[in-house]
Amino acid sequence: MKPRLPFPPASSLAPTASSKARPTLADQAYERIKGLIFDFSLMPGDRFSETELTEQVQVSRTPLRQALQRLQREGFLQVFPKLGWQVAPLDFDKFDELYDLRILLECHAVGRLCESVDRAHLDSLTARWEVPASQRLDTPAAVRDLDEAFHHTLVEGSGNREMVRVHAEITDRIRIIRRLDFTKATRIEATYEEHAAILRAIVRRRAPEAQRLLRAHIEQSKLEVRHITLDMLYRARQVSA
Repeated sequence: MKPRLPFPPASSLAPTASSKARPTLADQAYERIKGLIFDFSLMPGDRFSETELTEQVQVSRTPLRQALQRLQREGFLQVFPKLGWQVAPLDFDKFDELYDLRILLECHAVGRLCESVDRAHLDSLTARWEVPASQRLDTPAAVRDLDEAFHHTLVEGSGNREMVRVHAEITDRIRIIRRLDFTKATRIEATYEEHAAILRAIVRRRAPEAQRLLRAHIEQSKLEVRHITLDMLYRARQVSA
């Protein structure tokens, strides 16, 4: 197994006082390993043993195994008897299917929002996205979180709790590539402009226009993150070669 980047000590992952519950060792191991996968320190196709990862993540075998099994259920890892674990290859066909499902859910939600009497969701979103360029966030992680909140709020505004649940699962499964959409300033600028245009259409109750804008926004994001992901994988493999 090739050398890996060191991960922050467990103390740096301690929850704040406002946390509802203290994360278990398995929870901490899960977040650490998922971080390694998301940062391509563990690249798609990489094989590793539990012994190797125990030393790196700095937890005992039991919580480590619980974390690995959780990541396996979520599709990030594969296990092979007597051969160890492997980071699941990136399946862009699967990502395309998840993006298609996401578009269906969000477009339906937008249609409901255009008909809704309750406009509180729109007021809060407009306050975040209809802002001058000087007031926009430019940190990739911050914009990613704000973007996820935008799309989550659209679906939440539908009032359908099952849609919200499924949408949250989709968001988590595509986050490994979707988060890369905000590593370029041009993409951050486009996100602000496109979100604002979608909101204006919803406020004016123009459902077809809002759905068209939303679909184009998500499709473009999908193309961008695929290109960025492939480029990052190429660069990571060049460094590790």
